[in-house]
Amino acid sequence: MIRVTRDIAIDEKDLDVTFVRASGPGGQNVNKLSTAAQLRFDINRLSLPPDVLARLTGLAGQRMTKDGVIVIHAQRFRTQERNRADAIDRLLDLLREASIRPKPRRATRPTLGSKVRRLEGKKRRGDIKAGRNARRVDD
Repeated sequence: MIRVTRDIAIDEKDLDVTFVRASGPGGQNVNKLSTAAQLRFDINRLSLPPDVLARLTGLAGQRMTKDGVIVIHAQRFRTQERNRADAIDRLLDLLREASIRPKPRRATRPTLGSKVRRLEGKKRRGDIKAGRNARRVDD
């Protein structure tokens, strides 16, 4: 079992990791070896609260299929082990971030001092611009 948070843990058997050929530069290493890890995780195997599930769906974006399978492609490193660990770490980070409830924003009003400072700054800037317009006196 991999502990994600205090309430969420996933079983390693639920992680489906396959290795595919990596793209990009790398010469013969890229052409011969399958080092890129492709991790697939079905979120329906977890019993997540609805709010966490909604945040996870939003955070995963295109990495989540319509069936609720998160697909993470890791090819940053040259070895299968490091790419596998990287993919699992990215999945855990995604789940941890989704489990954090965002703080609700409280509407606030600007203070009197901030209003005065803003208006003084606008007045100062207006005076600078007005000073650029030199009035010509015709003789």
